[in-house]
Amino acid sequence: MANENYMRTYTMKCGKKGGKGFEIGNIHSDAETTLHVSFSVEKCDVESPNTAKIQVWNLSDSNLKILDSKDCIVELKAGYGNNNTLILAGNVTSVITVPENADRMTEMEVMDGRVELRDTVICLSINGSVNCKDIYKKIAKKMGVPITFAGDLLFKKMSNGFSYTGKAKNALQKIAKYCGHRWSIQNQTIQITWPGRAVSARGFLLNSETGLISIPKRITIGSTSDMEESLTGWEIEYFLNGAIGVNDVVKIQSATANGYFRVYKVTIDGDNMEGDWMCTAQVLEIKAQPKLDKKVDRVKNSGTISKKRT
Repeated sequence: MANENYMRTYTMKCGKKGGKGFEIGNIHSDAETTLHVSFSVEKCDVESPNTAKIQVWNLSDSNLKILDSKDCIVELKAGYGNNNTLILAGNVTSVITVPENADRMTEMEVMDGRVELRDTVICLSINGSVNCKDIYKKIAKKMGVPITFAGDLLFKKMSNGFSYTGKAKNALQKIAKYCGHRWSIQNQTIQITWPGRAVSARGFLLNSETGLISIPKRITIGSTSDMEESLTGWEIEYFLNGAIGVNDVVKIQSATANGYFRVYKVTIDGDNMEGDWMCTAQVLEIKAQPKLDKKVDRVKNSGTISKKRT
């Protein structure tokens, strides 16, 4: 891991959805000369959009014009060598370009799902009995974004149908509250989970050999909903790994923290020329919920609800 940490690579695509755009970075080779890029991405398990700040030096005039277009989308991948993963996808909310000695620096602020949450107004009318999972899918389709469900979710039915007109995000809140779920947007994808539970059973190992650095710090996160109590966990630092996202599971092996934890918040900082190239995450202890687990297992075994991840 130590040697690979010096092979920093990135690609960044920018442009309007379905329109003309541009791409910079290590497009053809991990050894090619690239523009100087610096970024800070913050993601969290909340309904408000994830945010990021990106700085790029010496973009062409034509590329700056594309960045200035309304609702421009940015996709940023970063990693080591040929192993890049998506760390950010969202809409540009502001762009500022300033001279910096002989260069010029462009700073952009990005918001994940900004257009979908701000602009999408839907009208849904479904008669008869309807499963809330189907309502989720219809809302996501109206928003024009993918949706992913945690594998252990249960979905209530609305026996008298569902009717709604208004902002799509409010419809998501309504269904999530009715089912006891939590939703957020991660990299332009709607994510539905139980409050305080992981989105997938897949886990990532973090120790000194796989990227964990510094000493984990003990933390306590206050209640984030009326369905949760305050939770304890750790703040950890590790070499940049965009594959580890919000609500993923990490297994930590260290002198102070050991065990399985859920990623509640992660900040990804990078500069392809200098400084840090790392992640700082707040991870919370995964507490068992015997009543829920027993119910999920009973439903799974009865075969009345599919647990296949969509």
